Amino acid sequence: MSGEWLRTGEVAEAAGVNAQTLRYYHRRGLLREPRRSNGGHRLYPPETVTALRVIKAAQRLGFTLDEVADLVELGGHRHGRSGGGLRARATAKLAEVEQRIADLRMIRETLIQAVDAGCDDLVACAASPCCPLPFSDLAREERHADVNA
Repeated sequence: MSGEWLRTGEVAEAAGVNAQTLRYYHRRGLLREPRRSNGGHRLYPPETVTALRVIKAAQRLGFTLDEVADLVELGGHRHGRSGGGLRARATAKLAEVEQRIADLRMIRETLIQAVDAGCDDLVACAASPCCPLPFSDLAREERHADVNA
């Protein structure tokens, strides 16, 4: 891949995505405009494969495509600026992930309690004072929302 231009299918295969994903990322502005061959085929430089791999890796880390687009744009326009780049965005994303982990742990514990309590019927469980599921919390939140509406 040293210097030769690649067709859409070649780029997609090398990056582990499908051709529609490649075109979608292009429409979203995540990739540069490809050249066109005399026959009208899109031709991409080899570094497009790396760009696609970076995009997919960022998505696996929890970044949305909008966030990836911002990171790509910031990376291309840094010129010595600091702050607001990958480090700041990764720190914010890490905080989101930590919150989701805490939420999932709470959900896990509640489900374990429901299994241990023998909850077999959702309606009967909700009516029971010893139900571990957060129905009473939901009812309080709904009443609070109604009062504030």
